[in-house]
Amino acid sequence: MQPRGGRRGAGGEGGGHRLCCCCCFLLESMRLSALALTSSRLLSLGCRTVSPPGARDGARDGAGSGAPTALSFDKPKVELHIHLDGAIRPKTILEVAKRRKIKLPTKNDNQFLKLITCDGPTTLTEMLTKFGYFMPIVAGDRDAIRQIAYELVEDKANEKIVYFEARYSPHLLANCDVYPIPWKQSEGDLSPDEVVRLVNEGFEKGQRNFGIKVRSILSCLRHMEAWSPEVVELCKKYRKDGVVGLDLAGDESINYEPSRGHVQTYQEAVRCGIHRTVHAGEVGPPEVVREAVEILKAERIGHGYSIIKDAKLYQEILQKDIHLEACLYSSYITGACKADFSKHPVVRFMNDGANFSLSTDDPLIFNSTIHTEYNMAAKDMNFTEMQFMRMNLNAARSSFLCENKKKELLNQLRKAYGMPEEPKLDTNLNNYPCL
Repeated sequence: MQPRGGRRGAGGEGGGHRLCCCCCFLLESMRLSALALTSSRLLSLGCRTVSPPGARDGARDGAGSGAPTALSFDKPKVELHIHLDGAIRPKTILEVAKRRKIKLPTKNDNQFLKLITCDGPTTLTEMLTKFGYFMPIVAGDRDAIRQIAYELVEDKANEKIVYFEARYSPHLLANCDVYPIPWKQSEGDLSPDEVVRLVNEGFEKGQRNFGIKVRSILSCLRHMEAWSPEVVELCKKYRKDGVVGLDLAGDESINYEPSRGHVQTYQEAVRCGIHRTVHAGEVGPPEVVREAVEILKAERIGHGYSIIKDAKLYQEILQKDIHLEACLYSSYITGACKADFSKHPVVRFMNDGANFSLSTDDPLIFNSTIHTEYNMAAKDMNFTEMQFMRMNLNAARSSFLCENKKKELLNQLRKAYGMPEEPKLDTNLNNYPCL
């Protein structure tokens, strides 16, 4: 699903931006003809106030604390698919806008918060336009970037996440050494390289203060091939400083074929031993997943729901034990899957013993927490506690941690779950740096 933080597809001016300027420069330059959205269309984006059973039990409050009304799995968890820029606290966006004197495109704060979230089904393409309303507020601001990274660690700790991997596009938060400059910002002095350093600082401080582990995945964007070579270079530069993998994100519904530039970027990642995940099979056909696995050599797949439409591919995914990063509420909001969750692909994944886990994707836009995912799985799919535990162990095994850190994480989970220690891993990861 994405170009956000690595998937985003929206943009606007750094200050005083109005609705007509809020569509991401990516959408404007590469998707506008497909979207044909006007300002009035953006105001009435078709986010209907309909929710599947159990979905809202884990909604966030205005500060992003994510206090649920019920907990289906109140044990330590691992989350592998969350976008940093899609997980910002609403309160922080408003505070940064006030500090930077950026005029909101609405009459008041409540209207703005409603504008940047979806309460019901829409499309992936339309959902991505939400980023155009708030990304211009935080992009290019050092304090804001450091703050959103730190606060995400706190929010995940409050959800009993003991390890998570957050992905983002450094270029979408920069305002210099990047072309085109995103979100119609004026040129500044914050480069993609410094963005990574700022995020690392926020994550490191959060880990010290809240006692959980976090690593970063840097995202390439399907529609911005020119940025990809630098993304893999940043992965190489910061691989001993919290960056553990490479991602490819973008709107599959418009263009899903990996370009030559992306292929070369992933080839370089393979050559250098950098872990790889790819957004594929979310709203695109099974062929996107096949290309991700066979051409880009993806070790994990973001979403991957469409693989059940191709029996041969699905069996290959099962046999290769490729991890599927599922996001239930996201799949409902974006229209990737039908609202009848008894027939959701994740039910098939569980029944067939697939290697998968649950994540929040973009909790800011969905007004959700990890509890939303688990409550939906428990109430609408009849997941059991044992299945949740098995799922989290799979997530830990499929994480991009080095072997020693991975074993520590697995033993931490097993102890919390009342299970014996993890047997010796056979992961063939000895060439990966241990962070």
